[in-house]
Amino acid sequence: QVQLVESGGGLVQPGGSLRLSCAASGNIFSINTMGWYRQAPGKQRELVAIIYNNEMPNYAEFVEGRFTISRDNAKNTVSLQMNSLKPEDTAVYYCYYKIWNRQYEYWGQGTQVTVSS
Repeated sequence: QVQLVESGGGLVQPGGSLRLSCAASGNIFSINTMGWYRQAPGKQRELVAIIYNNEMPNYAEFVEGRFTISRDNAKNTVSLQMNSLKPEDTAVYYCYYKIWNRQYEYWGQGTQVTVSS
């Protein structure tokens, strides 16, 4: 079992910034994938950013260089720095975790991000 706890969501004006953080605990393996997904009302959950160990991260096209994902392997945390936020970024953001040789995927409870003037 792995538990994921997100923090950092909130209300921000267009063009503003937020930093999301996720802490993983439980049966942690050093070789894993961590990332962020989001889901807007009436939409499917979609990938925002993901990183496998120390490899180069992968971003969705809509990020357009505005977001940066980072991880601290010693602390089992992953963060998402979001700049130049747009109203269409409004969604619930979920932390994601997967052990490299396991099929089961773990999800956080989600944190709300609202971009509005």
